[in-house]
Amino acid sequence: MKISNAISSALSVTGYVGNLRIARSDLIKAAHLLERIGLAAIGASCGLYVGATLLRQRGGLFEGGWIVLLMMLYGALSCYVGIDLSCNVARKSVPSISEEWNGSEVAEIMSAAGTFGAAIAATLSVSILVLDQNLPNGLIGFVAGSWVVGSSLQVAAGTMARTYEAPMDKE
Repeated sequence: MKISNAISSALSVTGYVGNLRIARSDLIKAAHLLERIGLAAIGASCGLYVGATLLRQRGGLFEGGWIVLLMMLYGALSCYVGIDLSCNVARKSVPSISEEWNGSEVAEIMSAAGTFGAAIAATLSVSILVLDQNLPNGLIGFVAGSWVVGSSLQVAAGTMARTYEAPMDKE
């Protein structure tokens, strides 16, 4: 059997698992759901670090354990909704030379900026915790602000991407 035949048979429309016949589209949907759940877990773990950094600062508003749970839930939501933008966005964005922007490009840029801001905040939080640093409240506020702004950009981008409708082709 040639390699090309093996690859084409592996990529056939349906796959078999035991005696159960599963459509390829169902497998892709299941894989996409697992990917999104994994992204939510990553967001929650990043939120855990940011929340733990805020909890470490004594004498402030964030002395209760609720801040850790809140940051974890918001991180899970933002990464679930905003990082892995729908494939519809990629299909709807049409490469063009014109200077016109449509909703899909804005959503992609917002998602990228949000992911960057949230990742920087999580990285700084991990370094603060691991190195056991005592930093001024202003820097801790910057980390928390980066996390909130980045996560909010992700949620907004995901919402925009899922509600965006491509304009009809003009002929």
